[in-house]
Amino acid sequence: MNAFFSFMTSSAGRIARIVAGLALILVGLLVLQNTVGYILAIIGLVPLLAGIFDRCVFAPLFGLPFVGPSLRQALHDRAEQAG
Repeated sequence: MNAFFSFMTSSAGRIARIVAGLALILVGLLVLQNTVGYILAIIGLVPLLAGIFDRCVFAPLFGLPFVGPSLRQALHDRAEQAG
């Protein structure tokens, strides 16, 4: 699980979340163009904003910090304790 969160807090993970959020928004607004499309666009805001503001929405579900720098530090501390 640490590998997943390490990726999500990396630059590549943040870019992936931004791209995924933009894709959901574009598909919702340009392809579906109905109520489902608007809902999908709103859902797309979550990964988009999480990537932009360096947040990980799944981390608190596993007892980890929500904010990117704190999460990276927690993962670093776990790796030191394990190794």
